Amino acid sequence: MTADPTAADRSPAARGAADRSYREVTDAHGRVYRVGETDRDILGHSRKSMVYLPWLAMMAISVFEYAYGSAEDTLSHAHGWSQSNTFWILSVWVFFQAGIAFPAGWLREKGLLTARRAMYAGSGMCLLGFLSLSHLDNVLLAVLGFGVVGGLGAGLVYATCINMVGKWFPERRGARTGFVNGGFAYGSLPFIFIFNYGFDTANYHRVLDLIGCYILIVVLGCAFFFKDPPKNWWPAEVAVPSSTDGGTGSLAKNPPAVRQYTPREAIRTGMLPLMWISVVMTAGVSIFGISFQVDFAREIGFGPLVAASSMGVMAVVNGVGRGVVGWLSDKWGRKSTLVFVIVVLGLAQFGVIWAGDLKSEWLFLFFAFLSGFGGGAFYPLFAALTPDYFGENYNATNYGLVYSGKLISGLFGGGLGSMVVAAWGYNGAYALAGCVSMAAAALALLLRQPGRRRAVA
Repeated sequence: MTADPTAADRSPAARGAADRSYREVTDAHGRVYRVGETDRDILGHSRKSMVYLPWLAMMAISVFEYAYGSAEDTLSHAHGWSQSNTFWILSVWVFFQAGIAFPAGWLREKGLLTARRAMYAGSGMCLLGFLSLSHLDNVLLAVLGFGVVGGLGAGLVYATCINMVGKWFPERRGARTGFVNGGFAYGSLPFIFIFNYGFDTANYHRVLDLIGCYILIVVLGCAFFFKDPPKNWWPAEVAVPSSTDGGTGSLAKNPPAVRQYTPREAIRTGMLPLMWISVVMTAGVSIFGISFQVDFAREIGFGPLVAASSMGVMAVVNGVGRGVVGWLSDKWGRKSTLVFVIVVLGLAQFGVIWAGDLKSEWLFLFFAFLSGFGGGAFYPLFAALTPDYFGENYNATNYGLVYSGKLISGLFGGGLGSMVVAAWGYNGAYALAGCVSMAAAALALLLRQPGRRRAVA
């Protein structure tokens, strides 16, 4: 029996009870399952808290990405920035928000950074990000403050929350991961309307400062209760899956990884690089839509209500869609659901062009609905697919590598997207985004779980 890595956090009596309550089971592939301990043995309460607390923290940081586009006009007038300046600030934020996932995961798995400390650091950096956006007129300093520091802070919170729920729900992670990930989108809804209706050059300091404080308080409060399960932990009430068929129910459609792959081993399978490329392409299309939808609606001639509502619809559906497809992926299988979502995202880009040509507000909102659904739903699918393929023990680094594709997509989805809009117009840019999404769906068809036979005799 191995030593319990969380034993130092417990009382002597609790440590003794836990040491007697678990055993390790090895399947035919050599994968180890630590069984016998309940979530209450480890946490002292139900593991459901490891869904709701990450969800609250994700809602708090969602204002960074999903509400920023609604604040750009006021920020440009208040600080004297060009439209290109504001787009590049968001692009830098996306780059660092995604880029911190891998090094933070590596530090966590080496025992150098606990989940709680990662959240504490992230909350403080998020506050600094909004203070920078509020008080710094120099665009370079704003890029450093909001883009770099704020991006790193939001990335620490995001990666920690996603990995936390994946570790605690290895047997049905699709729905849980989707629910938590959804908070990162619809949590921004109040701020989208605040930025469109109650945000101007007279009050922008106060509004941005209060938002930074709000993020700090919520994330700190959630972080206090964060705790990882022991390595190889498997819920006591769930039967260990068969090494041939993977199990029943959700596990039959999404069998657990045949073993725990290190990042180097995961890369060598070829599947992790393929997932990374798919994320680059799909997230680029998603970020493009987030960055330009409000401006496109205004250029067409739609009023501020439609512009704000289209972004609000996108944020709500983006978030709710993440939870829905997470649940569907438990039923249909992760890969099939992923391909479906990416195709919907691509079709929505062409639909936005059509709605704009017809000057139809309702049609525009409908395709904003589809774009929001596809543009967010793929994130939890990749988050669940990564431990499905490579195991939970190195998931913080493996998913960090997959998610790092977003740092590349942030550049062409936001900053380079503005250049395409300037050169080709909105119709040309949206058509290109639709084609990129369809190519990503074709790549996703090539994904398969490493080490498991396609059919069992």
